Amino acid sequence: MTWMVVAKKDFRDAVQSRALWALVTVFVLLSVISAYAYIEVPELFGEPAGATFGGLIFFIVGLTGLFVPLAAIVVCYKSLAGERELGSIKLLLSLPTTRLNVYAGKVVGRAAVLAFGLGVGLIIGLGFGSLLLGEVHALSVLVFVLVTLAFAAIYAGIMVGLSAMTGSTSRATTYALGFFVVFELFWDVVPMGILYITQGFSLPTEIPDWVFLITQVSPSSAYFTSIVALLPDLADVADADPAQAGGGVGVTPAEADPFYVTPEVGIIALVLWLTVPFAVGYYRFNSADL
Repeated sequence: MTWMVVAKKDFRDAVQSRALWALVTVFVLLSVISAYAYIEVPELFGEPAGATFGGLIFFIVGLTGLFVPLAAIVVCYKSLAGERELGSIKLLLSLPTTRLNVYAGKVVGRAAVLAFGLGVGLIIGLGFGSLLLGEVHALSVLVFVLVTLAFAAIYAGIMVGLSAMTGSTSRATTYALGFFVVFELFWDVVPMGILYITQGFSLPTEIPDWVFLITQVSPSSAYFTSIVALLPDLADVADADPAQAGGGVGVTPAEADPFYVTPEVGIIALVLWLTVPFAVGYYRFNSADL
């Protein structure tokens, strides 16, 4: 049994569940409502419409940056921990396969589930927004959707990796929620905390360039910055500042000299989030006593 067979079975089981269709429905509604709110709501308050297609893209980036981690927790936290808890993992491994095939298949299968829900929501939401705006940038949409689906796959890999570290679903839930709290909710204060300590328990008048690099450790910040790097023209139109992805710590990559303070750092961070959790998760799964 190859990893592809495991992934297909995992995806097929998910397609038959209500959870996947609930995920699709929620994201479609969020995408459509967000597109309408961005384009039409300012007019309702008497402000001239300043909506642009680039602004719509980066408005939805903020939505997906929060939705993807939460959806990944729901879809992936039981992927391996649940099977170990029920004992079904022993039956799966009794077939002619390897732990690597099982682990990789779980990652790919759960990533496909997230990608399906997100893909449908993004296409409908951006299509609706394009109709309201009367314009569309097909290449930009393609780049944005592909990066967003890659972001979803990365988060699936992270959550499956955390699930592989334990045979208890309750502990897997704790790991997943802990990761979300640290890296998505509270990570904005980490760079400033490190800066405060390294500067002798005081904040300098100018923020060092290296602070921006620390902000990119958060997967959602790296995702935002990657979109800026790949769609610079739309980022300029939308006035999207990568420094905003790190809680607005005040480091602007475009004006910084060091090579590591550029939007492309976000792409490198996403690649690391794709590979490192996969390797660590597989190592723990492969060495676990099942």
